[in-house]
Amino acid sequence: MHLAQFPRRRYTPYHTPIEAMPNLSNLLGGPNLYVKRDDMLGLAGGGNKTRKLEFLVADALAQGADTLITVGAVQSNHCRLTLAAAVKEGMRCQLVLEERVPNSYDPEANGNNFLYRLLGVEKVKVVKGGADTGAAM
Repeated sequence: MHLAQFPRRRYTPYHTPIEAMPNLSNLLGGPNLYVKRDDMLGLAGGGNKTRKLEFLVADALAQGADTLITVGAVQSNHCRLTLAAAVKEGMRCQLVLEERVPNSYDPEANGNNFLYRLLGVEKVKVVKGGADTGAAM
């Protein structure tokens, strides 16, 4: 199986670099360590979830979807990136946030919540940890 057989949207026009970490390698006195710079990926803040979304959003568009709905923890980077992909594609986006620690959700105390509003999220629903998130959608 090859990824080229699946529809894909491109949110990053290049491959992210792999950088040597000589100071950490020396500190540990051992192996040469490297880091893949996924923080340089596109959308809102990058991260490895961008690659997954290239395929998921392409599939949703191929099926005629106009809204993306996803679930994540209250500080979810995946939700932020899904919303950014939806905005880029002219789609709506709804988020279901799972509050896994009781009373931990504060929409004013989290950078992702600010970005959800800035990017124009259609709806944010917060559910208690362990709840049926499928039913919440």
